[in-house]
Amino acid sequence: MSAQHANAPYYFVPGPSKWPAIAGTSLLVMMLGASGWVNDAAWGSYATFAGLIGFLVVLYYWFGDAISESEGGMYSKRIDASYRWSMSWFIFSEVMFFAAFFGALFYARSIAMPWLGDLDNKILWPDFAAHWGNVGPAGTVEPFTTMGPFWIPTINTALLLLSGVTLTISHHAIRENHRGKTAFWLAATILLGAIFMGFQVYEYMHAYTELNLKLTSGVYGSTFFLLTGFHGFHVTLGAIMLSVVLYRVLKGHFTADNHFAFEGAAWYWHFVDVVWLGLYVVVYWL
Repeated sequence: MSAQHANAPYYFVPGPSKWPAIAGTSLLVMMLGASGWVNDAAWGSYATFAGLIGFLVVLYYWFGDAISESEGGMYSKRIDASYRWSMSWFIFSEVMFFAAFFGALFYARSIAMPWLGDLDNKILWPDFAAHWGNVGPAGTVEPFTTMGPFWIPTINTALLLLSGVTLTISHHAIRENHRGKTAFWLAATILLGAIFMGFQVYEYMHAYTELNLKLTSGVYGSTFFLLTGFHGFHVTLGAIMLSVVLYRVLKGHFTADNHFAFEGAAWYWHFVDVVWLGLYVVVYWL
């Protein structure tokens, strides 16, 4: 938000919008397509990309509407407070989202696996090895190698921590009204995020081709790819948000006092950083 609040109405209420319904439909198609894709359905990949394209189109026009309203001076301090609360609750929902996956990992690793390996279950599965990364009862999963912390995960950790620093520098620059410095460090943050994703793609290729670690590699493979994959998806969304903010900075939007679009994207990016630190310790080290 960049426009001054002096002439804004007390609380701006936008008119009816078609974008929430289209966004929900696009996400539904994308998730159904992804489910079909991982189960080798012929239509899965097409539905996934169709839903993704539809969602990106919605983001473009929906963001455009919000930007036009902000630059048109329609937003007041009450709207600013609404955006801050909305972003806070959104991030809280994301915390619960990842908590569910971390909880599933904890249950499988610390409760279910020792239970399957105790004396009572040795009669059913005498060859079951109760160690994390096992091949299941009676070898029901193809042998695979677990993923360690060196070197790509460690490099990615350094990249995300560095991106948090560059984003903080950019935030301080915009608060001091140094637009060129803001754009430079914001672009550096986006670049670090892109490098992170490039390394993750390489890591997945390495896992599939050299470690035989796949989404079908038992509970280890499922939790590994779900946690790291959804995190990578959130990094991608965060980079899109920051790219929109960078475009607006270059267009002359925002002021030193009014720039919540920047702050909201920064909150999200720092949240993604914190989640990765948890992943790095729990998934790669423990």
